[in-house]
Amino acid sequence: MNWEQLLSLKRFGDTNKRIRKEQDETRLGFEVDYDRVIFSSEFRSLQDKTQVIPLSDTDFVHTRLTHSLEVSVVGRSLGRLVGQRLLQKHPHLQSVHGYQANDFGAIVAAAALAHDIGNPPFGHSGEKAIGEFFINGAGKQYKSELTDKEYQDLCDFEGNANGFRILTESRAGRQGGLRLSYATLGAFTKYPKESLPKKPSKHIADKKYGFFQSEKEGFVEVAKELGLNKRSQKAESYSRHPLAYLVEAADDICYTIIDFEDGINLGLIQEEFALEYLINIVRDKIKTENYYALTTKQDRVSYLRALAIGTLINEAVDIFMKNEDAILNGDFECALLDKSKYEAQINDIIKISVENIYQSTEVVDKEIAGYGVINALLKTYTTAVNNSYNNTASNYDKLILKGLPKSVKTNNTSLYNRLSSVCYHVSLLSDSKAILEYKKIKGISF
Repeated sequence: MNWEQLLSLKRFGDTNKRIRKEQDETRLGFEVDYDRVIFSSEFRSLQDKTQVIPLSDTDFVHTRLTHSLEVSVVGRSLGRLVGQRLLQKHPHLQSVHGYQANDFGAIVAAAALAHDIGNPPFGHSGEKAIGEFFINGAGKQYKSELTDKEYQDLCDFEGNANGFRILTESRAGRQGGLRLSYATLGAFTKYPKESLPKKPSKHIADKKYGFFQSEKEGFVEVAKELGLNKRSQKAESYSRHPLAYLVEAADDICYTIIDFEDGINLGLIQEEFALEYLINIVRDKIKTENYYALTTKQDRVSYLRALAIGTLINEAVDIFMKNEDAILNGDFECALLDKSKYEAQINDIIKISVENIYQSTEVVDKEIAGYGVINALLKTYTTAVNNSYNNTASNYDKLILKGLPKSVKTNNTSLYNRLSSVCYHVSLLSDSKAILEYKKIKGISF
């Protein structure tokens, strides 16, 4: 792979090539990507979607929206720092093509901003709940009518693939979705493969999948434009866009450190653990007199968090540059932070967070409730949509259909498209909206 192709400004529907030197510096194409994501309704709904604590009533715990904004800020720093070093190493990118260090930052920032845009309500348990509906729930009845890959899309419903759909799906008046640059779409796609075969190797790009069957053709177009290496002749599977490693690193840094911070602020993790587990990351930067001068727990933890994030940003940049050739060849098989000298400290923090936050009674109880909500919505909506298609809709089905948006494909001849459109609709609901819809169909409130 080469940087000239990887930094493509092309968008869905473009007929002419976009040249970097011809770009308006006051509103660069990669920066437009960021704007389009942040003004989208799908991004705004993240303000009411779970990050760590589902449906938390506290005002300092992160939602998907605040998490995404923070990941974007870290991603911008990662991109700019890598960009500076890449331009020193490959000066023709600047002298001949006109690329600037901030271009790399803008691409990573936009992709990072969108990285959770496809997540359904109730966090990762929402993904599992959708899959469970088709594995063991009422959705299992459709298996024999779907291809293996179509069924796998539903059983392993993937927020990353759903995000690619949101960013690229055409609809009336909006051809090509948000029409982001192909460089940003490439950086967004951490798992550039279809759902089957499942985990064909231990390579990080095979951990999950990045596009549904309905968007496969669109992703292949993006991959070819960017020059991504084809990794399989039997399936659509490609090497990662190099900047996807930076998007992943930004996410890893934020959820590792900031989820830990949330746990301490919630009282789920003792404050003493913050110093104990972060000290080995920030040892060279911490000023003990400044730390002990802080009078509140939030301020002390915030100080350590800021130092830890800065340290891990610099560490990730160094790892990226040391492994640039392997990354461009598609041979770098793990996340950047898996090569970090702080890997043990990071794993300790994650272990504490899993035990005290992700598996806390509050989180588990609300995830259980989320399973019930999503299962009920999917059962009601898929029944109504398919009964309508088969001309067997009951009066109740017809009422349900009146409440669904036109994007739900009730008359599509493809069962897969009908089912995936229902899943797509449910995935776009915020936590509160999903609960409201559940109460409505259950007759709990009027």
